[in-house]
Amino acid sequence: MKNKPKIYTVSQINSLVKEVLQNNLPGRLIAAGEITDWKVHQSGHCYFSLKDENSQIPAVMWKSKFAKVKFEPENGMAALATGFVDVYPPQGKYQLYVDKLEPAGIGDLQLAFEQMVKRLQGEGLFDQSHKKPLPSYPQRIGILTSESGAAVGDIEKSIRDRWPPVELFLYPVPVQGEGAAWQIAKAMTDINKRNNQLKLDILIVGRGGGSLEDLWAFNEEVLARAIFASKIPVISAVGHEVDVTIADLVADARVSTPTKAGVVAVPDMGEVLERLANAQSRLQNQIRARLKSGQQNLETVLAGAVFRNPLSLVQTAAQQTDELESRLADSMRSLLAEARAWLSESYEQVVRIEPHRLLKNKTVELNSLRNRAYTAVQATVNNRTMQLTARENRLAAMNPKSVLQRGYSITTNKKTGSLVKRPDDVQVADVLITELAGENLIESQVTKK
Repeated sequence: MKNKPKIYTVSQINSLVKEVLQNNLPGRLIAAGEITDWKVHQSGHCYFSLKDENSQIPAVMWKSKFAKVKFEPENGMAALATGFVDVYPPQGKYQLYVDKLEPAGIGDLQLAFEQMVKRLQGEGLFDQSHKKPLPSYPQRIGILTSESGAAVGDIEKSIRDRWPPVELFLYPVPVQGEGAAWQIAKAMTDINKRNNQLKLDILIVGRGGGSLEDLWAFNEEVLARAIFASKIPVISAVGHEVDVTIADLVADARVSTPTKAGVVAVPDMGEVLERLANAQSRLQNQIRARLKSGQQNLETVLAGAVFRNPLSLVQTAAQQTDELESRLADSMRSLLAEARAWLSESYEQVVRIEPHRLLKNKTVELNSLRNRAYTAVQATVNNRTMQLTARENRLAAMNPKSVLQRGYSITTNKKTGSLVKRPDDVQVADVLITELAGENLIESQVTKK
């Protein structure tokens, strides 16, 4: 009897394939291809495929490995994936487990930098309209850099050489390595919160030059947003002449090296003193010119007749007062004489008229007129009273309701408001209002005609 073929379970087959792959493939390899079906799961793990013209392979990158990737992978991007190939037993498929992912043909940091610039520029973080002006004469400046680096000395010297009165405050922060950007951003945020007490006019953040990796903390998004949110104007002083970082682009001002920080941050005391000296000289010349002009004007005034004989104005005014007083006295005497003459003439006319006799006659006439007027008014009132009484009687006789006092009544249709004179003026079920003497009313209803 022939040997029966061995039967394998699915799990056993996948285990055999896994063992073959592990024994015959390199422990680590670099796969070149184009990223497709890129997806970041809510767990933070990444799932995608790498493909070329003829084939593709599924790939997975765990969250801990992906956290080290600086750029943002996209579908269609050519990439180099470093890792190992293994079988995923639950689905019986082999896939590439990626430990390191970088763009093909360009460094991952350079690509990440370009992506960050494009995204933040689209959000307006680099716009000139958001740049805060630097104070002309700062008194207190904060410096965020490493206390052990050469940058702090360069920044301090460049500022002290130009503007010795300024107060400098060092806030030590790491400027390189994992978490450096977060610590610089945290320090900047804390300084802004406490600036009511600190009263800093400017913040300078920077470090010396280095490779793109060394300067990467100043390309991190967390620091860019902290600089943008700062209420205190920020100067970026990072690297050498050729170095450009995201911090440079977001900051309110930038210098190419820490040594040049003072050129932007503070004025040159020599130039300020020179401007003050020039201003003082111009002011002195203007004051001297005004004093000379004023002196000339004073001399002109003093040379006038008034100052040669200062009593002349008073004496002239006194003489004019005397003349006016004399003319006033003459006018008063003339007016008094005319008044006396008029009074004398009027008195004589009054005497000739005999006013006491005239007043007596007028009193008699007035009494006579008063009696006649009273008699006439009384007669008129009596006559009008009689006429009014007669008219009142006639109106009372014509009042349709006067008959109510003699036992009659007035009936109206409540619905129409019309007087009921004939049976046709009402209908069955109509309500009638009957008015009696003394404004008494009776309400009834027609039940039959």
